[in-house]
Amino acid sequence: MPMMNYDVQEIRNKFPILSRRIDGKPLIYLDNTATSQTPRSVVDAVSSGYLDFKANVHRGVHTLSQEATELQEECRRRVRDYISAASVEEVIFTRGTTEAINLVASSFGSLFPYDGEIILTVMEHHANIVPWQLLQSRRPDLKIRVVDINDIGELKLDDYRNLFNEHTCMASFCHVSNVLGTVNPVKEMIDYAHSRGVPVLVDGAQAVPHMKVDVKYLDCDFYVFSSHKMYGPTGIGVLYGKKEHLLRMPPYQGGGEMIAHVSFDGTTFAELPFKFEAGTPDFVGIGAFPKALDFIEDIGIGNIAVHEHELMEYAGTRMLEIPGMRIFGNAPDKSAVISFLVGDIHHYDMGMLLDKLGVEVRTGHHCAQPLMQRLGISGTVRASFAAYNTLEEVDAFIAALQRVIPILL
Repeated sequence: MPMMNYDVQEIRNKFPILSRRIDGKPLIYLDNTATSQTPRSVVDAVSSGYLDFKANVHRGVHTLSQEATELQEECRRRVRDYISAASVEEVIFTRGTTEAINLVASSFGSLFPYDGEIILTVMEHHANIVPWQLLQSRRPDLKIRVVDINDIGELKLDDYRNLFNEHTCMASFCHVSNVLGTVNPVKEMIDYAHSRGVPVLVDGAQAVPHMKVDVKYLDCDFYVFSSHKMYGPTGIGVLYGKKEHLLRMPPYQGGGEMIAHVSFDGTTFAELPFKFEAGTPDFVGIGAFPKALDFIEDIGIGNIAVHEHELMEYAGTRMLEIPGMRIFGNAPDKSAVISFLVGDIHHYDMGMLLDKLGVEVRTGHHCAQPLMQRLGISGTVRASFAAYNTLEEVDAFIAALQRVIPILL
């Protein structure tokens, strides 16, 4: 049950968009896995960034530049503390999870030995597949090997362990599946990889908004996530990397900010973390991101997790009362995501009619086409929950399903 001090209405009041109506119906936003909504405090901080202190960071001695720089670096310190990183040098700002994985694949991947093998899983988002394939296109000697799942959506850990051999040079997998909701045993998986001398990247985009993440405890080599999935601004992501790796890695992009000295005879690069932050960052969004961390920490990530789990359990129970309902992903350890189909109803048709009733869900392959192929389907409807959703909204969602299903059958 939720904690006694969990006031969901007070939380909802912080999100102006939740008072919207869609086709005359109250907005019920259940697409949080794709992106969460943003509290007014974050929006106000973005507005202040443009109205009060807009100036490029790390490049000016004047007051505005100094203020913007301090806000950006305060955000780096906050992120360090939020994920329990050892140093701000290990916190790299990117445009999102996708760019962070591309950075590692391109830069760290350039250090992989000949005939190396990379282990992925069948439940990965395209962002944790395509960058490795792009690396493979430049390095045809590299091989990608894939871990399968069982019938309830858990990774086959014996298969995972059996894929390791003397050629394995990287393992990269999601902390939480964006389709199945499965929470993978990443600590166990990391420990095994390290016992074989293999570094690990964890895609934490679906984990950080819903559970406590401690990168030192996990001992992962890289951890990546996005601000926009955790109530923050869009276009901001984080790459955590162990310093020992970041020091070895060549820069991902060249240009301003990531240099120490440039001449036509050669260039020397800036110290960490700036070595990987070429060009002008979204310093306004970065400066506002701590307000999203404030929002999460004021409620408590544990309280959010309990609340979301109750919503998911209640929704799942109600949904299984509907004839023809198929829920994909039934692992015991699961995040607040429900992907489903009803009979032969196409997911797009279901999503369009639900929208007419104010219920915003995601439809399609969810950037996980290999997983869809493994499940033997083209896509699903996906409902996902956040701190501001309510049991009443779940009831309205079920009522909407019961209304549209007879129309579509």
